[in-house]
Amino acid sequence: MYVVCNEHLEDAIEDFVEVYEQPPDIYELEKVSFTDWASPRTCNYCEKPPKYLVV
Repeated sequence: MYVVCNEHLEDAIEDFVEVYEQPPDIYELEKVSFTDWASPRTCNYCEKPPKYLVV
């Protein structure tokens, strides 16, 4: 699972495919919510606010 900004979305997709050998599902963080999970405040690759969840 990756939480990323616009700039690093492609990196997260590539990393996901490399690890899991299948394409990920991509969600905009503004449009999804989970009861037992809070989105991190920064991208997995930099310090920018995240926009996407790649799972």
